[in-house]
Amino acid sequence: MGTRLYIGNLSYDAMENDLRAFFEQAGSVVGCDIMIDRHTGRSKGFAFVEMASQEDANKAIETYNGKDFQGRPLTVNEARPRAERPPNFGGGANQRGGGGRFSGKRRSGKGSRRGLRNEKRSRKGIF
Repeated sequence: MGTRLYIGNLSYDAMENDLRAFFEQAGSVVGCDIMIDRHTGRSKGFAFVEMASQEDANKAIETYNGKDFQGRPLTVNEARPRAERPPNFGGGANQRGGGGRFSGKRRSGKGSRRGLRNEKRSRKGIF
C-alpha cells in the first residue's frame, strides 16, 4: 500500500498527466487524482498523488513542497484521513430535506390562499 500525498495550491489548468510526470521524478507514482468541482467542471486547486513507498513520499515532500509548478508554489504534505461526517440526505440549509414549491407546512387557515378567498366571501355575505 502506497502513501497518499496532498498537493495544494495547484494551478487550475494543471492536468493529471502533467502532475504525474512531475512527481515521477521523485519516485514511483501509483495514482494521481485532481479534484474537480462538479458544478463548474474546473479543478478545485488541489490533488492527491499516491506514491509507491513511504521513502518515495518523503522524497517528494522534501523536493516539491514550496517548489514552483506551472507558475504556483506547491504545498505538499502527507494526506490526512477523511473526517467522519453525518450522512447528507440532500436537504436544504437545515438538512430536513424537501425543497421545491410546496415544501414545509401547508397552511389552510387565515393567510393561505384558500383562507383569504373564504374570508373575502364571508365578508361579502356569499359564503
